[in-house]
This record gives sequence, structure tokens and C-alpha cells, in this order.
Amino acid sequence: MKRTAAALVALSAIATTYGYAPPAKAEGEKTYKIYLSNNFVGNDWRQQMLRIADAVVKKPPLAGRVDLKVENVETTTQAQINSLNNIIRAKPDAILIDVGSPTALNPTIEKACAAGILVITFDQVATADCAYKLESDWNMLPAVQAEWIAEKIGGKGKVFVDRGLAGAPISEQLQSGFEKVLKNYPGIEIVGYFNGNYALGPEQEGVASLLAAHPQVDAILTQGYGSGAIKALQDAGRPLVPVAGGGYNTASLVCAQTEGAQCILETNPAYLSAEALKLAVDILDGKKVEDKHVFVYGPFLATDPQPSKLYPDVKMQKIEIGKNAFPDLAPGLSLPITPDWVEITAKEAAGS
Repeated sequence: MKRTAAALVALSAIATTYGYAPPAKAEGEKTYKIYLSNNFVGNDWRQQMLRIADAVVKKPPLAGRVDLKVENVETTTQAQINSLNNIIRAKPDAILIDVGSPTALNPTIEKACAAGILVITFDQVATADCAYKLESDWNMLPAVQAEWIAEKIGGKGKVFVDRGLAGAPISEQLQSGFEKVLKNYPGIEIVGYFNGNYALGPEQEGVASLLAAHPQVDAILTQGYGSGAIKALQDAGRPLVPVAGGGYNTASLVCAQTEGAQCILETNPAYLSAEALKLAVDILDGKKVEDKHVFVYGPFLATDPQPSKLYPDVKMQKIEIGKNAFPDLAPGLSLPITPDWVEITAKEAAGS
């Protein structure tokens, strides 16, 4: 198929910008109009998620397959409902939704499905039966971390546990996941709880307060970063103990650069947006998807990777500078950066 001179110039420009020349889509492949509805942009994870969505549709295998439109709305359910109603009237092929509520959007989602629009909820998912759900496995993540911690301390000792953010369902799920596994180790005692609020300051303050009240702690399980807990231990002049945290660049760097640090970091990849886009194209192309609830399994990052008996198939990467810890990139960068079917660079994910 011959290309016009203008088309060749456009392709050359794209190649210069992104460092490759994307292949033309195969004859007969359709370009799908897909909307991404996002209800919140106030943290690093959401901003990275949006950057990855923008980057991935310009790279093979999605290059030329997606006409992506992003709708960011205020952090209210009604604002997202209003936006979705407008999107439905535009009659796209698919809508990807990071939902503000697991249930309040269901009537609107069902309206979209009834109009013949594919709906995929991701990250924060909805319960509407007609929608696909794509997310991290929030039952597996705390279980593997708690198992790693328990084995690290030989199945006995005193530990602190982070309750996360008060009232948040995911916080309760993570806390319960920690506790369920720790109960299998009679020699382990939870001696203190704190609310880390998914922020470094409250995490460090919560751990510091517990350290002042408890002369012994053998491990700390956080729902946030883990690096705040390490700083609290250092400030108190206490020995470093194994810490569970989240897969953020700042946590990975602290774990890699602090002598004696022992860490396991769970990951909730910001590339869930890329996975949702690929899933949408696959479904629209007619590929069969066996389960409407899809889990994305990012690797755990650990100073000392070890197999999980509870989940033998999980992957663990050793924390290493330049591989999954980046001194020159933003502290809030969510790890890992890219799925294995496309290459998203660290700089693209960070917006630098």
C-alpha cells in the first residue's frame, strides 16, 4: 500500500519523537474510539497512569489501533456520572473507568453496556455485572508480604501493623490480609497499630509513636511506603528490622541505599491503564476472554527475594539501582514501570 508524502513526513516525525517508526496497522485492522474516565488526578500514581495510557497507544502493538480520549473529572461521583453520560452519547467503542465508587456508577455503566459499548473498570473497579474488571489482587499482595516478613523473623517476634487510611475498604482488606497470615505463626505478636494514611509523614509519625511505647519490635508491615518506617527506626536509634511497604521509587531507593535494610515492596502497577487498553482492543477484535474479572500481577520488589509458599507463581525482583530504583527520577514514581508486551521507559512514566 502506497503512502502519500504527507503520511511519510508524519511517520518520520513520530519516529523522531519516540525513537522508533511504528508499523502501519495491518490491512483490515480497525481503529477503535476509546474513552478513559478518571475521577482523580491528585496523586503521583494517577498521573503516571494517565501518562502511560497516552504513551502506550503510540507504540506497537496498539499503535494505530486506538483513538484515545481522556476525561478527568472532579472527585465526586456525580461529576463522573455526568461525564460518562456525555461519553455514552458520543458512542465510543469502549469506555475504561477508574471508578469513584464501586456501586454508585453501576446504573450508568449498565446504560453504556445496553448501548453496545464495551466497559472495563480498572484499578478501582465497579460491581456492575456487565463490566469487565481489571485490578491488582488485593488478597494476594498482603498475604505474600506477611509471609515474607514472618519467614524473615523466624516465625516469632513483635510486629507493628499499619491500618492504612481510616474508612477505606482497601485498607481494611490489606490489614486483614496481613493478620490472616500472621495468625499462622503463633510466635508472632502484633503489639501495635498505626494509621499511615498512605503518606510518608503519617507513616513515620505512627511508627515513631509506637517505638516510644515499645522497647522491642522485630518487623513493621506498612500499607504505604515502608521508607517512613525505616526513617523512624533510624531517628530513634533503633536497629533496622524487616519492613513491608509499597512499590514506589522513594521506598525502593531507601531500601537499596540503606545498609542493613530488609524490605519487601508490593506493587500496584500504574500500567493498569495500558493493560485495560490492550484488553479492550483484544475484546473488540473478537478475542475470547475467559473471565470478566482480570487480575494483573506485578512483581514484588525485595532486598532478598524468596519463593512464596502461599502463592508459588508470584514473581520477586531484587531491588537494584538502575533496574527498579532510580536516583534521578521522581520519588513518587510507581514501580514496576512497564508490562512485558510493550516498553514504557522510566522517563515516559515519570513525565520527564
